[in-house]
Parts: sequence; structure tokens; C-alpha cells
Amino acid sequence: MRIALVHPPLVHKQGNIWRGVAGVMPPLGLAWIAAVLEEDGHDVQIFDAPPEGLDEQGCVDALRSRSEAGWDIVGISATTRQFSSALRIAQMCREAFSGVEIVLGGVHASARPDEALACDAIDLVVRGEGEMTFREIAAGHAREEIDGVSYRDGGETIHTADRELISDLDTIPRPAYHLLPMSGYRSAVGAAKQSPSMSMLATRGCVGSCNFCYRIFGRTMRYRHGVAIAEEVRYLHETYGIREISFYDDTFTTIRNEVLAFCAKLREWDLPVTWSCFGRIDSVNEELLTAMAEAGCHQILYGVESGSDQQLAAMGKTTPRQRVKEVVRLSQRLGLTVRGAFMLGNPGETRETMQQTLDWALELDCDLVTFNITTPYPGTGLYDWAEREGLLRSQDWDEYDLSHMVMELPTVMAEEVEAFYRKAYRTYYFRPRMILRRLWKLRSPRELFQAVRGALAILGL
Repeated sequence: MRIALVHPPLVHKQGNIWRGVAGVMPPLGLAWIAAVLEEDGHDVQIFDAPPEGLDEQGCVDALRSRSEAGWDIVGISATTRQFSSALRIAQMCREAFSGVEIVLGGVHASARPDEALACDAIDLVVRGEGEMTFREIAAGHAREEIDGVSYRDGGETIHTADRELISDLDTIPRPAYHLLPMSGYRSAVGAAKQSPSMSMLATRGCVGSCNFCYRIFGRTMRYRHGVAIAEEVRYLHETYGIREISFYDDTFTTIRNEVLAFCAKLREWDLPVTWSCFGRIDSVNEELLTAMAEAGCHQILYGVESGSDQQLAAMGKTTPRQRVKEVVRLSQRLGLTVRGAFMLGNPGETRETMQQTLDWALELDCDLVTFNITTPYPGTGLYDWAEREGLLRSQDWDEYDLSHMVMELPTVMAEEVEAFYRKAYRTYYFRPRMILRRLWKLRSPRELFQAVRGALAILGL
């Protein structure tokens, strides 16, 4: 089969901090699917719009130019913010290629398959993990025999049974990096110590119960083994010259024993690779953080979220704030840059609780912070609640970008949240203490350039 896998454009709107500081991350889900399909002998290409600078028409033009024989299947994967773009690309592909089967996947389609199938151009929706499902699609299995798909049959929408999650992630091949525009990827501003940089994933699922997170990968933590993760880092370094890895797992540190094994291998091989990750306050200790720092980890992100105990309880965050402060200080003492992530505009939010969050951020004094406006993505408990309560201001998925208030809360006006979002960034980063700290830590022209980009992004708010 001739199979094209498409990652749609992602455009950051004015007034979004990520417009100035976002990285460009590879579509690892598509790369894993491509690896499985190549293993089965299919002819696969990946069209990754963000690093290739392709708009929607550019994606279709590239599809046309890279295959004279056309395509048997076009698979498109999209987040909520890319969903509208994905539908437009699907419609353009339907008009451009006769006889092609168009398949849509990703977190949004998994959460709302009926909405996806309302677009006539979509033949099939893949729900959840796509590797084994897409393998069966490409092999020509009858739709009703494939778990994890949704499709139209006459005037009826059919949803087959959910597919069982892959229990051992080491059984799927390494992502098909050779099909990606590897020189086009970079970490977010402030997240990388070296370049070129690349993102990786070591886990699927999460043990947490936060109401704002996707649930398609389940609450069971599945992971790759530490040695396998290290081998992939070495492959990326030796094959593509990658010198920095950004792990984008929600809770990388939860797999403590595997992280320790990963760190031991990196030290044994003495790779000149640095890295960062997301951590959970309740899953780290001095032994783990020390091993990480000694193995090249230079930055860790903790989801602090709020300075209001009431807000934290409503989110499903139960770690005492004193423990948060202890872990932040321990991480800094061990030489790690700490990035704190905070949310504004949660259910029950008031002007007072937003101020408590900013005050808590200032007290913690992390090296870097991220403030996001709480966004109820489809597929989360928060979205279900907001929809049930009639609090959604918009279902324009382009607005679901972490910088626009898409809920109408009875306790605070949307405009107040957006104004406080801008205030929080200015207040935190334009303190003399923070400016002097950032200047003191500059070690290269590259770091100076990134600091300037970050400052301009805040001013751009």
C-alpha cells in the first residue's frame, strides 16, 4: 500500500506566549505508526507541516508532488487545535485524489469520533493508540473486524470495541525518524541547553487523576525500559547528531527504576547529550534527582498548577504545598533548573485565587515558569463537566490554545482571567531579581538569543 501520514499546520495566535517560545516537536505517534507499516512492507511517507513550513494547501501539493501514482491511504493525526485544519486537508485530499481512503486519528478524533465523521471526506476514525489499528487497516481487514475504529455504514455510525492498549511498549519498533525532517525540530525556548534538539516519549498513560488531562491512554502507566530509552538516545546522537533530548512524558519520573537504569547507561556511554523532562513532586527523591543530574539532566518541570488549596483539591492534586517547596529547593540545590507550571481560570477560580497562585509562584521562585489558561479539552473530565454545566463559551477549536478563556465561569469573568494571564507573566519575569538571575546564568550567545526571544514573547502579550 502507498500510505501518506500527515501532521497538519499548527499556528499560534496573537496574544499567546507560545507564539514566541514554542518548540517544533516531531509527530512521534505518526512515526511509530510508520515504523509498524514499514515493517509490514508498505510504502510510507510522513508529511510534517510545522517544520516543513507547509500550510494546508502546501500539504496537499506536497502529497501530489511526492507520489506520481497517488495514495491508497492518507492518514491525518490532529490535536484539538489542529482539528479544523485536519478536516480541511481531508476535504482537499478527497478532491485531489480519486479512490483514496482517508483516515483521521489523534486525541480529538478519539474523543469525538462522531464529529470527525460528520465530515464527508473522512472514511474512518482511529480511536486511541494507532499502531496496531492502522496495521490492520493497511492489511485490508474488514472494518467491523478492527477494534478501535469508527465509520459510517449508510446512515448509521458504527463504533467498534475499544482496542486493548499495548502493554509492552518495547514490542513496537523505534519511530521512523528517517521519514521525518529531522533538521526542522527544536525544543521550546529555555528548555534546551544544546542543539540540535529532539523530543522523545518513554511512557504512555498516567497514574494521576487530574481532571484537565486526556484519558485516551488510560490510568495504567506503561513504559519503555531504561536501557531501550538510552539506546534510542544514542541512536539519535550517532545518526542525526542530536545533542539535547526533551522528554515530553507527563510524568517521566514515575518510572523511577527505569529512569535510574537510563541514567546509568548514559553515564556508562558518556554521551555528550543533555536532557530535560517533566516530573511529579510525589515521585522524586534525592537519589533519583542526583542520578538524573549526573547523567545530563539539566531541567525538570513540575506541575504546581495553583496556590489555592481549594483549587488544587478540585483538580485532583493532593501533594501538600510544603512538599512542593521542598522538592523545588532540592532540585535547585542539585543543579537542576526548575520550571514551574501554573494554571489560571479553573472551575471556582476568583480574582483572589488567581492572586494566590501568582503569590505562590513568586514564593517558590522557580527558575522558569509557565502560566496557562485552563482549557477543557475534549476527552477530559473537565470538558465533560463544562459541557454538562453549559459553561463552554466556544467550540471553535482554534481557541483551545491555553491562552484564551473558553469557559464562562460564574466566579470570574473571562476577560479578567485573560488580563491576569498577561499580568502574571510580566510580574514574574520582569522582577529585577529574575532579570539579574537570567543574566547571571547566560553562558553563550545562543542562551542570550533565547532569553531575548522569551522577553519579546512576554512583551508581545
